Amino acid sequence: MRAYVVALVLGVVAVVVGSAIGGTGALLDAVVTPPIVVRAALVGVSTVVAVALLGRAVTALGGGDAPDRDMATMIRGVRLAFLAVAAIAAAAGWLVGHPLLLVVALVIAGVDVVETSFLLIVARSRRE
Repeated sequence: MRAYVVALVLGVVAVVVGSAIGGTGALLDAVVTPPIVVRAALVGVSTVVAVALLGRAVTALGGGDAPDRDMATMIRGVRLAFLAVAAIAAAAGWLVGHPLLLVVALVIAGVDVVETSFLLIVARSRRE
């Protein structure tokens, strides 16, 4: 249960940070347009992370390693799928050098983590 609360707090922090960074010009430009080599590395890492998250999401949505589908496993699969979307948005932001996509990535990740944390807390309380 403690991990769900920590994830919930981190999700709220991501939404707040994304909203705050979206309003600052100089900091946002420094994050969005680092040197081209760094941007290329960030795009590559974000893409690899997105593919890995998507693979884990498909496994979890398929029921994971358990033969019967567990609600918590499927909720985690949805979380991983949305985090993959956020990673792709971040990669696209660094690729084109536009700050809006990075802010969108933070908001997608934050809202998803908050939402799925609530769902996991409810699912756990129903199971107990």
